[in-house]
Amino acid sequence: MTYTIDFRLKVKQEENLTYTETARRFKIGKASLVRWNKKPEPQTSRNKPPTKIDMERLKEDLIKNPDSYQYERAQRFNVRKTGIYCALKRLGVSDKKR
Repeated sequence: MTYTIDFRLKVKQEENLTYTETARRFKIGKASLVRWNKKPEPQTSRNKPPTKIDMERLKEDLIKNPDSYQYERAQRFNVRKTGIYCALKRLGVSDKKR
C-alpha cells in the first residue's frame, strides 16, 4: 500500500516525537519514517538489473527457438517461468505468434 505524499509530509512535520512515538501514533513502521525523511515521494519502479538471465543468450535463444513456450525457456535457463516473462517484457517481445 502506498501512502499519499500529503500524509507522508504530515507525518514528517510532527515535532518533538521520536521515530518510535511517531510510528505508534500513525500506526506505521519506523523504517518507513526513516525512508520518508530521506525521500518523501513514493518509489515508482525498481532499478534492479536482471541477475540470473543473460539477455544476450536469451536473444539468441529467441532466434534459435522462436516457437518455444516460456516454461521451456525457463528450463533451459534454469529459472522460473515468471523470470522469463519479465525478461521477454524488458526485451519488448510479445506473446503473440505471427
